[in-house]
Amino acid sequence: MMTLQQFRVLLAIREHGSLTQAAEALEYGVPTVTHHLRALEAHLRVRLVERDRRGARLTPLGAAFAAEIAPVLTRIERAERSVADQRDAGVVTLRVGTFSSLGARLMPAAIAQLQQRTSVRVEVVEAEPTEVLRLLRGGEVHAGLIYDVSDDLALEVPDVERTTLLSEPYRVMVAKHGPLGDREEVDFAELAETAWVCSRNPDEASDRVLRRVYHSLGRPVREVMRTDDLTMIHGLVAEGLGCALTTAAAVDADFDVVLRPAVQDLGERRVSFVTRRGPVPPAVHWLEGILRRLAAERVAR
Repeated sequence: MMTLQQFRVLLAIREHGSLTQAAEALEYGVPTVTHHLRALEAHLRVRLVERDRRGARLTPLGAAFAAEIAPVLTRIERAERSVADQRDAGVVTLRVGTFSSLGARLMPAAIAQLQQRTSVRVEVVEAEPTEVLRLLRGGEVHAGLIYDVSDDLALEVPDVERTTLLSEPYRVMVAKHGPLGDREEVDFAELAETAWVCSRNPDEASDRVLRRVYHSLGRPVREVMRTDDLTMIHGLVAEGLGCALTTAAAVDADFDVVLRPAVQDLGERRVSFVTRRGPVPPAVHWLEGILRRLAAERVAR
C-alpha cells in the first residue's frame, strides 16, 4: 500500500539529490526516509532511486512516477489546507448581507483581505438594511452591513449585536448644473415644490430623515420615484428630475451631481456591522476586524 509519506520522500529526493538533504527538508531521520523509499519500491517492484558517492538520483522509472504523483500530491495538500481553513473559520461558506453604495466599496476589499487568511468561500447578498436584518435573524446570513440614522432606534433589534464602523453626515444630492448646484447650502423651507427620489422601503433611514424635516416645516414630501437602484437615482438627479438624500460615500463621480449641506439638521448615516447575539463562526470576527480597519482608513483620508 502506498502512502503520502512515501510520495513526499520520493519528491524530496528528486528535489535535493540526497537522502540526507531530503530527510532534513522533511524533518525526518535518514532511516525513516530509507524505510519509506524501500516500502514504495517494494510495492511497485521497481528501483526508483540510484545512490552513489555523488548523492541520489531518480531512475528513469522513478522520474516518470514522480512526475505523475507531483500534481496529485499538490492537489491533496491544497485540499488539506482548505479543510483546515474551513475548520478554523468555523464555516465552509460565509454569507454576508450588505447594502449598495458604501457596502460596495468596503466589501470587495474586505473579502480580498479575508481570503489572504482563509480559503473560506464568501457569498454576498445585496439588500436594504431592514432586509439584511431579517436575513440575519432568520439565519440566512452570518453577518451584515446596515445603515441607519445615528441616535435613531428604528433598527435596534434585541437579538442583534451591532458594531459602528463609521458615520457620515447626510447631504442633499442635486444636479450639478441645476438651480441648486451653485448654492453653498439648501434650505428645505424653499424646497416645498421639489420632488425627491425615495427608497422603495419608506422605513429606510433617508426617507425617515426627509419625513422628519418636512414634518417640522408642516409640508409633505413630494416623490418623483421610489427606487433603490443607485445608478437610476444618480441619473434622475443629474437630469434635474428630483433630489436625493445621501452621503459622500454613495456618490458616483461619473454623474453630474453634487452634494450640498442643508440649513436643517439632517443627522448622520451610521454604518454598522451586525451579527446575531451569541457564538458566531471565527470567520465572522475576522471579517469584522478587517472592516473596522478599512472603515478607519476611509475616515482618515
